[in-house]
Amino acid sequence: MWGPCLSVLLDKLDDQVQRVWYAAAAVEHGWSRNVLLNQIMNRLHLRAGAAPSNFTDQLPAADSELAQQLTRDPYVLDFLDLTGPVAERDLETALVDRLQAFLLELGHGFAFVGRQYHFEVDGDDFHIDLLFFNWAQSRFVVLELKIGRFAPEHLGQLGFYVAWVDANLRGPDRHSPTIGILLCAGRNNNVVRYSLAGTTAPLAIADYTYDALPASARDAVPTDTELATAAGAVLTQLSAADPQPPSDARGAMSAGPGSSASDKEF
Repeated sequence: MWGPCLSVLLDKLDDQVQRVWYAAAAVEHGWSRNVLLNQIMNRLHLRAGAAPSNFTDQLPAADSELAQQLTRDPYVLDFLDLTGPVAERDLETALVDRLQAFLLELGHGFAFVGRQYHFEVDGDDFHIDLLFFNWAQSRFVVLELKIGRFAPEHLGQLGFYVAWVDANLRGPDRHSPTIGILLCAGRNNNVVRYSLAGTTAPLAIADYTYDALPASARDAVPTDTELATAAGAVLTQLSAADPQPPSDARGAMSAGPGSSASDKEF
């Protein structure tokens, strides 16, 4: 089984440091060849643990490092086959429908607890977008989705959910502190920094994309109109450089109305 993975490492990576990183991750998590290839193509080594958070301020040192490992930035959701803006509920539905792929993107040890997880506080109803439990670290992870750019008020809601899960679902003697991850479609890093500094709940903020190519690569790809224009220009140039053959040659190249396939020259 390791042979196919080794060939992927040698074929797809030139950097020895990256080869060692992906080899160690593949061994630790038991990745198949296809999973390893997917992680390499999505540049996991740059995204793993990269989401800005306040874990170092709100969690003990050893625990904050572990919690940070659960984050990605950005989360690559191109397996959803979505194009253009979508509503938050549609994005949530798509993620649940492709739950196996989403769990793989979240990382090692994630188990799904519930969607729109309902709870009450003194008669008031609340719903958590997506609730997970990471069995490898024995902690609940609250995930909230926003289809727009990050806004500071988003952390108040997420922090409230994390506090409730910590107080009502977590077993302090057997579970690590609950963390929250906010997925949003863009952010101002300075706004994120000030917002995280103003909350006591352990939270992280990450971008997500459901396009197959990163923004920088998509910008370099021509549009359909640009491709059609370029193709037309090339055909025009070819026609000018290669004039039509004489009429007798054209007649020899095409079969007459009564000719059969055996009459044609290939």
